Amino acid sequence: MGEISIKINIADRVYPLKVNMEEEEIIRRAAKLINDRIKEYQENYAVRDKQDLLSMCVLHYATSSLKAEKKVNNEDTDVAEKVYQLDHMLNEFFSK
Repeated sequence: MGEISIKINIADRVYPLKVNMEEEEIIRRAAKLINDRIKEYQENYAVRDKQDLLSMCVLHYATSSLKAEKKVNNEDTDVAEKVYQLDHMLNEFFSK
């Protein structure tokens, strides 16, 4: 699939982008999440400066990303340990 031109609005600024067609929906959803988070911060905190709101959003999503990455790494380690244990049990069983 080819590239398409789209316009994304984030924090009342429009950004023209060229994206792969299959990525368009994800990019639009990401922009909506950012705008929703900005709106939430505006309503709940005494922050009006767009730069501060964007910085708070970046911090939120970077933290979420790092937590998810850590969780995946921990789960990968747990799975690897279980595979090792299963392999050891099977080796013991078949070596008898």
